[in-house]
Amino acid sequence: MASFVESFWGERNNGFDVLYHNMKHGHLSTKDLADFIRERATIEEAYSRSMTKLAKSASNYTQLGTFAPVWDVFKISTEKVASCHLELVRKLQELIKEVQKYGDEQIKAHKKTKEEVSGTLEAVQNIQSIIQALQKSKENYNTKCVEQERLKKEGATQREIDKASIKSKKATDTYKLYVEKYAAAKSDFEKKMTETAQKFQDIEEMHLLHMKEIVESLSNTVKEIHLQIGQVHEEFINNMANTTVESLIQKFAESKGTGKERPGLIEFEECNTASAVEGIKPRKRKAFGLSGIIKKEKDAESVECPDADSVSPVDFSGFHLASTIYSHG
Repeated sequence: MASFVESFWGERNNGFDVLYHNMKHGHLSTKDLADFIRERATIEEAYSRSMTKLAKSASNYTQLGTFAPVWDVFKISTEKVASCHLELVRKLQELIKEVQKYGDEQIKAHKKTKEEVSGTLEAVQNIQSIIQALQKSKENYNTKCVEQERLKKEGATQREIDKASIKSKKATDTYKLYVEKYAAAKSDFEKKMTETAQKFQDIEEMHLLHMKEIVESLSNTVKEIHLQIGQVHEEFINNMANTTVESLIQKFAESKGTGKERPGLIEFEECNTASAVEGIKPRKRKAFGLSGIIKKEKDAESVECPDADSVSPVDFSGFHLASTIYSHG
């Protein structure tokens, strides 16, 4: 396996900068993971609400007919699925809190690490500065040496050659000084960079392990809820299997039945005229007379009829007189 100690050197010595910012990026990854889980929780919550609404709507479907009991199966199953997703929301929110707590711990750890590796940062800056100075001193040394040699070949005066020699010697000393400084800086840089690279790798390994644990926790939580949802679906399948056509027919008959008694037998009966005639009362004949007499007769009929023995004999002479008057009127 590749290690940070072996992989972050290079001519420009930028390995420290890369590793340090990579450590800082770890906190961004933690924040992004928390945002991702939060967004998943939001989606699950919206889905749970939609399923709850759907479950309620099952009660609004027609309750008429033999299929009506099936809506109760749909309603119960849908409510359970909504409950499962709501439980997932709760667990995801708890997981978000754990991620946020880890993120806060990261910030503290990064501040501490920054202080611990400050010496390495100084070593990096030192060697980078010395390398630049060394490169310039080397270029100056080569320039002075070439200038001195050119004067010798061109037959310049001894004074010019001596003057060039002094400059060449000074450039040589400066160059050698930076070579020595570079050697010391290199030794210090390699020692500190090796320690720091290993420290950064340890930090990253711990970070990745923690992040994997969070993702594994997320995965197990989702898996657990999906198993519960699977059980709900299995229960739904069993309930539908038990909801047979015969049972639906029976439920409808029991709840909406109008009775088990069938119409009785009615046979033809001949009319008994003798008994029918005996039961008929004779009609009472009304006497013809004036309107006043007719009114009195109506009033008399409206009163319950007294016994025949108590009725006074009719005065037919009055009737005859009234008829005579009416005929001559």
